[in-house]
Amino acid sequence: MGSIGDLDSDYWFDGSAATPTVRRIVEHIRLVQEVDLAYPIILGTDGRVMDGMHRVARALVEGRTTIMAVQFEVQPEPDFRDCRPEDLPY
Repeated sequence: MGSIGDLDSDYWFDGSAATPTVRRIVEHIRLVQEVDLAYPIILGTDGRVMDGMHRVARALVEGRTTIMAVQFEVQPEPDFRDCRPEDLPY
């Protein structure tokens, strides 16, 4: 877990117009409580978390020192660029 640099970043709100209010943080806490650690997190070629930060947070809260992960050897191109999350079709 110590090698996940994103743990010390503004991961969920970075570059977002959303202010990290108590309500928004509580929404993330709920998501952290509901995640299933049976699934690995996904890391990009640079080691950044592409999917699974709520699982990382849960593992951290539980005092785990490791988490299952898979890492891309070649960085995939994004499906969408320069758009707001609420504009995505999923």
